[in-house]
Order: sequence, then structure tokens, then C-alpha cells
Amino acid sequence: MKIMILYTRQEDTQKMKIVDEYFGCDVFSTSAMQRYLPHAVYKQMMDVMEKGKELPKEIADVVANAMKDWAMDKGATHYTHWFQPMTGITAEKHDAFINPTGPTSVISDFRGKELIKGEPDASSFPSGGLRATFEARGYTAWDPTSLAFVKEKTLYIPTLFCSYDGSALDKKTPLLRSNDALNKAAVRLLNIMGYNIHKIKTTVGPEQEYFLIDEEMFKERLDLLVTGRTLFGAAPVKGQELDDHYFGSLSERVKAYMEEVDEELWKLGVYAKTEHKEVAPCQFELAPVFTSTNIANDQNQLTMEVLQKVASHHGLVCLLHEKPFDGVNGSGKHNNWSFCTEEGENILEPGDSPKDNIRFLTVLAAIIKGVDEYQDLLRISVASAGNDHRLGADEAPPAIISIYLGEELTAILEAIEAGNEYVDTIDRRLELGISTLPPIAKDSTDRNRTSPFAFTGNKFEFRMLGSNLNISCPNTILNTIVAEELTQFADELECVKKEDMTKALIALIQKTLKNHKRIIFSGNGYSDEWKKEAKRRGLLELKTTADALPHYTDPKNLQLFEKHNVYSASELHARESILLTNYYKVVQIEAKTMAYMLRKQILPAIFSYEAKLAQIIQTKKSSGIDAPLEVKILKNINTPLELVSNHLDTLETLIHKETTTEKQAACFAANELLPLMETIRQLTDLIETNVSKEDWPLPDYNDILFKSML
Repeated sequence: MKIMILYTRQEDTQKMKIVDEYFGCDVFSTSAMQRYLPHAVYKQMMDVMEKGKELPKEIADVVANAMKDWAMDKGATHYTHWFQPMTGITAEKHDAFINPTGPTSVISDFRGKELIKGEPDASSFPSGGLRATFEARGYTAWDPTSLAFVKEKTLYIPTLFCSYDGSALDKKTPLLRSNDALNKAAVRLLNIMGYNIHKIKTTVGPEQEYFLIDEEMFKERLDLLVTGRTLFGAAPVKGQELDDHYFGSLSERVKAYMEEVDEELWKLGVYAKTEHKEVAPCQFELAPVFTSTNIANDQNQLTMEVLQKVASHHGLVCLLHEKPFDGVNGSGKHNNWSFCTEEGENILEPGDSPKDNIRFLTVLAAIIKGVDEYQDLLRISVASAGNDHRLGADEAPPAIISIYLGEELTAILEAIEAGNEYVDTIDRRLELGISTLPPIAKDSTDRNRTSPFAFTGNKFEFRMLGSNLNISCPNTILNTIVAEELTQFADELECVKKEDMTKALIALIQKTLKNHKRIIFSGNGYSDEWKKEAKRRGLLELKTTADALPHYTDPKNLQLFEKHNVYSASELHARESILLTNYYKVVQIEAKTMAYMLRKQILPAIFSYEAKLAQIIQTKKSSGIDAPLEVKILKNINTPLELVSNHLDTLETLIHKETTTEKQAACFAANELLPLMETIRQLTDLIETNVSKEDWPLPDYNDILFKSML
């Protein structure tokens, strides 16, 4: 046994060495820059990347040429400015490196101007009124803080995307602005408190959930092909009742898939770390090590792309919809958010000294205040048609925003607010003089999976994100609201003398907790009692995307974003418009898909099966034999079928109903289309349970969820 263990460890060490050798090999990393750039230019590039300095024009051509040489050495023939328009996914236009030098000759060339700026046609991207359709000009601008990479013989250059007048048409630009806002506010406050800090950065580790199903079954389901979720489907004979899928052993097929995903992500420098089976059948999770928010955002977009592309190599399809299967858990994305100094010291790490703890508690109080005052924005940041099916469904946090801090931390804050002494479990005491404040254990909090926003030791886990969401918006909003509260704290403390600072901080924390403790909740977020309690506390419950989105441009939110230069008023109005329109269109497409499947597939199959039953009944009766079972089944089908037919007529009428405003359209989708579609689904699913498997035209849930992994 000892020999086998030694051999396994030796083998693992060899494998780790191999991974170490190729990790990040397809990224134009700092080590690649050192090899391809002159030393002086390399140092200037480090200033650009690490200190935010502008790229000197005189070295742009040198950097571009080196990047081209490196990419071509990796087999690249093209380059693309890779950006994130407000569609929520990435976009790319590929250009070859070649330039003609004669009638039949070319030279590979890539100039600084091509690296720094591009001009894709912006006319067909959502703009929310920031420009007219005929105004096609849009610009991409290189983001040197996110490293370029090679994928499929193309050099990918991460970029921002803006309109002719400079308005942000993408998701990355506001995220970078919010990073700057939080950096500015945090550095100012912390230095007022007596720290010598020059820069802070936010960090994120987005855990990614997804489903894998068989590719052939996927192709037979129009609803999955078009909408990403099943619009019909009776419950399977087994779901997740036994909790036997979670953390279970992987099949060879899934294991091979995960190994290829890891390899592709590691080549791209993505810190893919943890993978396992999730709760629902066919559901899995991949979690990376945290990194800076901008890079984490880009890498999560790459992760979703790799998950989907690699699946086809194994005869699988990766589903990133938040709720692909009714009645089983949907998929989310847990956004582990924190921020640290440029030396890597985590600001949300409870400290071992009174000084560190007063800093921690001050920042914590600011976050509590921000989450309470901007509940609407946090709900908006995760709003989508798909996520509405998931939130609050006993599998994800409710649509009500609250903070979970854990018993010990909550007790400490309550003691501070009341001005009382706090005694912990081993008789350590907390006094308001702060000098005897006991260390707060890093893992003093349990995890509350029903909480939307939970403190988990040295970070906050924002658990409301849907599986396919671009994480830029939630982090943009988190950064901005915390920047606002830190700014307010700094304004209040700016004139406080050094010797009075501790007393002033305690008073500030007390006042903040008194005014905003309603947002703290440690109980079961799924319970009906919490909904009643939340209402009593005055917390918002924005159940649907249509309820949430109109709050985007509330006066307080417009003022917030303009103050911190994250969104202009026109940019924020544009986003509200785009998201409302997208919500309506998604639901309308689902409704049209449902009507098509009923007319073209499901109803003809039901009629055919009814004809078979009627023939059996007639044959038996002509032979003098009763057919009570067949008659009962036929009745069980026909009774709901008549209702389906009537509702389908109504649905087809509503699909084409005109609305006057985007808000009206979104409310119409939420309040009329979706409830009717749910009624039709329930009736159709009931019919499915009475039709033979061979006569039902679609792969059922038993096939999809249990045969997919064979």
C-alpha cells in the first residue's frame, strides 16, 4: 500500500510539473513580454498595466509588433478586438495580419494604431438610444490591464467598446470606471484612518454552475435549441430527492470532458481549481481561484465559452440557462467579492489586532449601509427572464436582498451598536475602548445558502447571479455603492483629530448599524415568515425583472452613478431600455416557440395517440368487451387538451399584441404571457403522463437527465 501511495504521489508531481509548464502558454503574459519586448519597453508596459499610465505613442508599434510575433509563433494568422457589448456575450471581428506588398506577395504586419483602436460596425448592437441605427460608427479601445491571448489561430485583444461620442456601449468600461471609483474612495478613507495605502483593487472568484446533456437529445428539443430551457416536460421518476448526485463520483465521459476543459482554461491562464457534481441530475460546477475583477470578468466569459465548445467534442451540450428543467435546481453563479491593497492585504480580512479590526468593522459598516440603501440596484444587477425562474425557488436566494454575517459577527455588531460589552465563547471581551477587542476568527461564520449576500470569512458571496450572466454589472454596482459609502464616511471623518479617530469610528459604526441593521438577516430566506418580516422591515421584494428594472433610473441611482463617473444619465437610461426590451423579447420568443411546438409537434402526436385509443375502444366494444381503462386514459387526455387548445388560441393572439413603451412590454410579458405559458405547460405536462413514450414527440426528462450521462 505504501508503495502505491508513493507511486501515486510521484505521478501527481509529474502531472503538476507538466501543468506548470503549459499554464498560461497561450497568454501574452509578463514573461512573454520580457522575451519579446526590449527591456526599456517592457518596463514602460509594466507601468501601463500596474500603474494605469497611458501607453506612450512612440512604443505602440514596438508592442504591437512583439505581440504579433509572439502570436504568430503560436500559430496565429489573425487578430481580433475582443469586446463585451450589451448583448451580455462577447463579440469579435477577425482581421488577418497580412498586408499586400505586390500583385502576388504579402507581408505580416500589425501596427500600434491597430492594437490601440479598432472600428467595428456598431449599428446592429443594442445601444438603448445612445445612437441612431444609421450611425454605425463604434470604436474598440485596447484594455492593457487584461492580457491578450491566442485562441484558434487568432490573437485576442481585450478591448472596451464605445460610440462615436465616447458613450460606453459595453459592459467592461463601466466596470473599470467603478474599480477606479472604489480605489479612490477606499484609499482616501483608509488614509484618513491612519493607514498609508496607495492603491486598492477589487477581486472576484465566480463559481460557475452548468448542465451537461446528450447532444442528440438536445437537437430533438426545439425549446432547448431556441430558448435554452425546456418549455414542456413532466417530472422525471427520480429527481434530486436522495441528494445522491451532489459531490458524487464522475462518469468517464464527464471526467474526460472536465479534463479537456481544465486543459483549455489553463492554457488561457484561467485558474480553474474546483469541479464537482452539483445538486441536480446532470448539473456540475467549476470554481476558479479569485483574481482581480476585470480579469475575472474576462476569464469567466472565456470559461463559459470553453464549457460550451468542449462539450461538443464529447457528444454533449453545456446548458448555461438559469432554469433549463422545471422542478429541479437551476444554475447560478456565486460572485465571491472582496478588495485588497496593492500588496495583497485583504481589507475584508478580520484582523488579530484592535487596529485591524476597527478598519474591518468600519468597512463592513459601509457595506451594510450600501446594500441597504441600494437594494434595488443589486436586484437589478442579476435581473433576467431566466433568473426570475430560479430566484426564491428553494434553490437560490429570494428576490429580497439581505445580508448574512454569521452569529459571532452579528453579536459583535449588536454589542457595538448598543454600547455593551461583548463576551465570546471563550470569555474574550469586547469593550468600546476597542483596545481589548478580541480577534475575529476568519471562519467564524457558517454558510447560509438562502442568503443573497453572505459574509464568508474574508469576502462577500453574492449568490443571486444566474449561470449565464456577465459578472460585470453586479461587480460594477457593488464597487459603486461601496465607493459611495466609503466617500460619505471619509467626508464625516476628514476633520477628526488623530487622537479622536477611534472614538469617532465607533460612533460612526454605531450610527450606521442603528440606521441600517434591517438589512441583516440570519434565518431561512426561503420561508414565508421571512417575506412577511422583510415587508415589515421595509425591504424591497422585486419579484420579477419587470418589477426591478424601472428602478435603474430612479433619481438616487442616477445621482450615484454620475457622481462616481460610472454611468452618465444617458448611459444608464440606455441600459434600462436595453434590458427591458431584452426581457420582453426573450419571453416573446419563448411564447412563439411554445406555440410552434404545440401546433407542429405535440398536438399532432396527441391526436394520433387519441386515434389509437379510440380505435382500441371501438374494436373492444364491437367485440362486446368493455374498455374502461382506455376510456379513462382518453378522458384524462381530452379534458386538459380542450383547455390547452383554448389557451393556445389566446397565447397566439397575445404574442402579436402591440405595446407602447418598453416598461409596458416588460410588464405585459411578466403579468400576462408568462402566467398563461405556465398554465399551458402544466396542462400539457399532465397530458404527457397519459401518452405512451413511443408516441410522445420529445425526449422526456427521464431520457435527458439520466440517459445523457451513460
